[in-house]
Amino acid sequence: MKTSQIAIQFYTLRDFTNSVEDFAETCRKVAAIGYQAVQISGVDYSVVPTEKIKEICAENGLTICATHEPSDLVLDNPEQVVKNLSALGTKATAYPFPKDIDFGSEESVAGLIQKLNASGKVLADAGMVLTYHNHHHEFRKLDGRIILERIYAETDPEHLQGEIDTYWVQFGGGDPAGWCRCLKNRLPLLHLKDYRINDETQVEFSEIGQGNLNIPGIISAAEESGCEWFIVEQDSCPGDPFESIKISFDYLKTLAID
Repeated sequence: MKTSQIAIQFYTLRDFTNSVEDFAETCRKVAAIGYQAVQISGVDYSVVPTEKIKEICAENGLTICATHEPSDLVLDNPEQVVKNLSALGTKATAYPFPKDIDFGSEESVAGLIQKLNASGKVLADAGMVLTYHNHHHEFRKLDGRIILERIYAETDPEHLQGEIDTYWVQFGGGDPAGWCRCLKNRLPLLHLKDYRINDETQVEFSEIGQGNLNIPGIISAAEESGCEWFIVEQDSCPGDPFESIKISFDYLKTLAID
């Protein structure tokens, strides 16, 4: 992992992207911390248009490595997803959340898999990449099999690749490094998200390197699988999110090879 491959997921900063001016200030702060890449998520394109996002990111030396597009849009209108990515000058996105999917229903799961494969083909035909962003829901078993295993086994690797979220794999009872390894040559994006137990013995999100996950081991496994982007995300922060993402970046920089 090089420093230039460390990105910040803008969902972490979603409360600071609600106008063009706010988005620009957020990009300035992110670049000042040292990030060179961003994943666009939680930004309303009707408020901050794609052309402004691309322009502001370029002005701040920030590569747009990927996006998260709305779940319904990915499944029902992948052609629009292609247009969005083209406007932003990026090639990768993720199906972000299994909205309205019943993981206890074979029909619902099979339908999701079919739609993911079909949408992924549309993106692949346009030279783009659809990935799957897991939560813990997919670690439920259906007919004795972990659903996330089925999602990858029953889709074409050319149509669907991985965006493993380390926190949610752990939360679901899985092995983050193991999942990175099993997606060899199918893991362009990784959501680095740490996991800790707080003073009330509750699970919570953590700055990278401040929790209990074996981050160096996870990064090594992801590198073995050809991961291109190591994306910092923290769904909720104990204080200022910009302080949290700086702590995460500073830690990851100590692991970078450059």
